[in-house]
Amino acid sequence: MKPLVIIGITAGILAGLWTQFSTPLGLITWVGFLSWACFFAAGGKRAGLLKTIPGNLSGVLWGAVILWASANLPIPGALGISVAIAAFAMCVQARWSVLSFIPGAFAGCAAYFGTTFDAAGTCLALIAGACLGWLSEYTAGLLTTPSKKNQTPAPVADTQPVG
Repeated sequence: MKPLVIIGITAGILAGLWTQFSTPLGLITWVGFLSWACFFAAGGKRAGLLKTIPGNLSGVLWGAVILWASANLPIPGALGISVAIAAFAMCVQARWSVLSFIPGAFAGCAAYFGTTFDAAGTCLALIAGACLGWLSEYTAGLLTTPSKKNQTPAPVADTQPVG
């Protein structure tokens, strides 16, 4: 079976389970899918996981800063100014390798706003989604990597001269 088909199967199974059980567990389904997408956009594997989670969570933090600043700065345009400063910061923080995945920060911030400022619920779903992305890729890798026990040896080239 082709690798994309196998990852499609593993992702499909996990996505169905996530959809079925996330809400009863108090997790925000769509936020998990957002982070799952970020995992693959960040390149997948362990490195993608280690980029996605900190990037997403930093975005939630910046969203909270935007919310606080826009509510507490007594100036016209406080929301726009707060968003501009946070967007700048989400880009500049990428100088630090742990926070180098800029789209993850923007996705985390958007998720925080989309959940009507539910920081805990957003963070939990972002972490779960990134982990599900990793799990879907990992399990697909297990199914596509042939075991050494079942491998047949490559044929040895015929060393007899032709003719």
